[in-house]
This record gives sequence, C-alpha cells and structure tokens, in this order.
Amino acid sequence: MTTYHHYRPEDAAEWDRTDPLADLRQHFTLPPGIIYLDGNSLGALPRTVKARLEQVITEEWGRHLIQSWNQAGWYEMPRRVGDKIAALIGADAGEVVVADSTSVNLFKALAGALRLRPERKVILTEAENFPTDLYMVQGLIDLLGGIHRLERVSIEALSEAISEQTALVLLTHVNYRTGAMHDMETITAQAHAQGALMIWDLAHSAGAVPLHLNAAGVDLAVGCGYKYLNGGPGAPAFIFVAKRHQREFIQPLAGWLGHADPFAFAPDYLPAEGIARAQAGTQAVLSMSALECGIDLMLTADMSQLREKSLRLSAMFMDTVAMNCPELTLITPRNPHQRGSQVSFCHPEGYAMIQALIAQGIIGDFRAPDILRFGFAPAYLRYTEVWDAAQALIRVVKERLWDQPAFKRKNAVT
Repeated sequence: MTTYHHYRPEDAAEWDRTDPLADLRQHFTLPPGIIYLDGNSLGALPRTVKARLEQVITEEWGRHLIQSWNQAGWYEMPRRVGDKIAALIGADAGEVVVADSTSVNLFKALAGALRLRPERKVILTEAENFPTDLYMVQGLIDLLGGIHRLERVSIEALSEAISEQTALVLLTHVNYRTGAMHDMETITAQAHAQGALMIWDLAHSAGAVPLHLNAAGVDLAVGCGYKYLNGGPGAPAFIFVAKRHQREFIQPLAGWLGHADPFAFAPDYLPAEGIARAQAGTQAVLSMSALECGIDLMLTADMSQLREKSLRLSAMFMDTVAMNCPELTLITPRNPHQRGSQVSFCHPEGYAMIQALIAQGIIGDFRAPDILRFGFAPAYLRYTEVWDAAQALIRVVKERLWDQPAFKRKNAVT
C-alpha cells in the first residue's frame, strides 16, 4: 500500500515565507484570481517583454529600420541568445543556436546525425515519445527513400534494444504525458557503448530541471522556448550540437544564414563554421527579443533552488490529491529523481475535470486520452497556490463538479 505524506496548509504558508525564490514572482505578469499550473505548455509573461518589444518596434525597427541588423545586434541574436541558453543546459558557448521551431530543429538534428552514421539504418525511440518527434522521424525516413527504420520500444526495453545497427537514439528527457524523467547520462552512455548517437528533446526540461549536456556526453539536443523559458507563444526553439561534431555536422536545410558568408550571395552552399551552420532562414526578431527576456530572467535564478522548489511543489500536490482522490490514478513517478516538473493523473472524465478547474480560475491542461496534467513553474508559483489548487481538484472530484455538459464539450486546443 502506498504511503503518502500528509501536508498541511501551514506548511505551504511557511514555505512561502522562507522561499529564496519568492522575489522572482514579481518579475512576471500574472492575472489576479488565477492559479497557473500550465507553465509546462506556455510560460507566464515576463514583465520586461512589453518594454523590450516596444523598444524593438519603436526604435530599432521604427526609427533605425534595416540599420538595426548591425546597430541593434539583430544579426548576432541567434548565437547570442543561444549562448545564454547554453548556460542553462550545461553546454558551452558556441554549441547552441536559436532558430525555427523544435520540430524543424529536430529534423535538422536527425538528418545530420544519420549522415554521421551512414552505415547504420535504425532510429530507436521510446514508444510513448512526443508524437511530433515520431512524425519528424517518419517524414525523414520517407524522404530518404525508406532505407531507415524507426523502432519504438518501452523505456524498460531501451537499453537492450540498442545495437550495432542503431544509428541514433531519440528521447524526450521528460515525458510529456507522465512527467517521468529519464537518466540522461546513463542512457547516453548506453547509446555510445554501441556506437550510436544520442539526441535529446529538452522541451519539458530546459528551465525546469538542472541539465548538464556536456557532462553527460550528449551529441545533439533540441528544445522549445515557450514553456519553462517563458519566451511567449510560438517562441523560437534551439538546437545544440556538441563541438566535437560540428565540423562534420551537415543539416539539409541549407539556408543562407547557415552559409559561411551569407552576404557574399554565392550561388553554391558552403556551410558556416561551428553552430551557425544549424541556422537556415532569417530569424524572427520580435519573438526572439521576447524569448531573450525570458531567458535573462531565468539566468538570475539558482537552478538548484528551482529544482528543490519544483520537487516540493509537485510532491505536495500529488500526495495531497492522491491521498484524497482514489478515483484518480497517479502516473507520475513519486521518486524525485525520476520526475520532471509536472504531475499527471488519469481519469476517464479527465477533460471535464480540467474544464471544471479552469472555471474556478485554476489552469491545468488535458492530454488524450484521459490525462489531467499540471505543470509546476517554481519561478512564479507559490506553495499556497498549489495547496489551494489541490483542494479545488479534490472538491471537483468528490462533489462531481465536472459532471456538466459545458465541461464535456471539447475545445480545439486541449
């Protein structure tokens, strides 16, 4: 029988009073009356974004026009912001560039990795990997004429499945449904032991959990900017290529900003040196400016303190809800070394339950087919908010507040 820790509202109040990260909250715009547990899908708005975008629009674009590519540093922005992300994920300067979307960057990473292992034809992944990652693999295999094969196995069977035929292993570090976090160092070493490359999707990791890509020997990684990095809806993504691979890494989207000399306008493509070759087209300056605000804010926080708070927030929520709602099935690991910064429960009426919570000003989200998902962004969440959210969910379940037609009508975005 599972033993849950009993938390009290007094515990939450005391932790808020002594929270070393408490001052971070004032740097975010959070609507009154809302408890936001969806930062794992879209982070909150940093207060500096509005002024920064106004500066870009009014001064840099409005007054200086095209000159701002040089004068305001627009041209260097992908590598400059990439270096800042590198500091958050345990990479070195010159190993990360901000560009495009996570899916597009994954396509680049996959194609580049396959070129580094041309004699191998197997791409290995977890059966429950994020669907778009699977789609990108499938699309690339089709584009390459079907000579490669995607193998999907359970995470428990992964290590045994890696073989001399494996070109690369692709995993999302924190599972988007369950919140389970994989052992990056161990799995990367297992891939390398068989001569395979390792690609990590950091969409639910970057800015939420401590990452040490170089210490773990990671080859390539991708991640998005709009979750725990608080870069705004549709914020640009990033790609990491370890320096040891950069000279041989060739990605197929041979756009002009990945060229060795873009403004020579040469008719033939010559890849740039270093991480710049992972770029393709012109960067989105407005959205990248907003992303940089979010990253700058996260760089002011101690990642170990963020992680400690995240684990305490999620433990209080999961134990309090699970202890009082046996109707819900907890699918997130209770072991703190095995979970990211989210908690997920299953219930056949999960969608309606989430809608009932949203109607009370508590925002979580739903993932098909039956998952109630709650993200814990320690940079701006209070312990007392999480306590209140847990009590609200208990009421929704116990009093069947979800059982209304309005809560069962599904929106296009869940």
